[in-house]
Amino acid sequence: MAKISKKRKEALAKHDLTEVRSLIEAAKVVKDITYTKFDASVDIDVRLGVDPRKADQMVRGVATLPHGTGKVVRVLALVTPDKEAEALAAGADFVGLDDYIAKIEKGWTDIDVIITMPAVMAKVGRLGRVLGPRGLMPNPKSGTVTTDVAKAVQEVKAGKIDFKVDKTGIIHCSVGKVSFDEKMLAENALEVIQTLGRLKPSSSKGTYIKSITLSSTMSPAVPVDSQVNSAN
Repeated sequence: MAKISKKRKEALAKHDLTEVRSLIEAAKVVKDITYTKFDASVDIDVRLGVDPRKADQMVRGVATLPHGTGKVVRVLALVTPDKEAEALAAGADFVGLDDYIAKIEKGWTDIDVIITMPAVMAKVGRLGRVLGPRGLMPNPKSGTVTTDVAKAVQEVKAGKIDFKVDKTGIIHCSVGKVSFDEKMLAENALEVIQTLGRLKPSSSKGTYIKSITLSSTMSPAVPVDSQVNSAN
């Protein structure tokens, strides 16, 4: 078993990690119990009262975090030649079509988001076996298949994230970095929670948001009030 550092022991001793807290209080605790030498990501996990096996209870959506994710997002725009300049001007890191499709078919996936156009989805579709398992396949529901490529690139670069409930009924996504102040983290987390609220399936019965936790890379999870309606 890995040894716990003295500082980490002291931080854990200061906090009752079974206590349910407000978003901003939870963010403070996460910052206090994180001792990684790098700027760790802060994640939110929301357990939903849905059955992901049923198509009408599959929760998937996008949220634009007011303070971004703190990550450098590498964007590939798979577009026709007439859209290349537009995608580059919007901030795409890689732009092209056939050459990048061939590169991906050979295993290249050194990117975080792929944005493309409906007109080229027939070509992009054959990349499903490579991109699907990595969560990189463009999808109209996440806004990554669009006629307005420039806008999509700008939104992703500004902090737009997409999420999808996993097979256990949990939504997991990043809401920033430990270097963010607690208010920024709380406001980003609230945006995800409120977006999930708007996406509640009509067929979902009983409690929809069952539990919420915040954690950082390698930190314990801190419970958050599931009835939260503000960042404070």
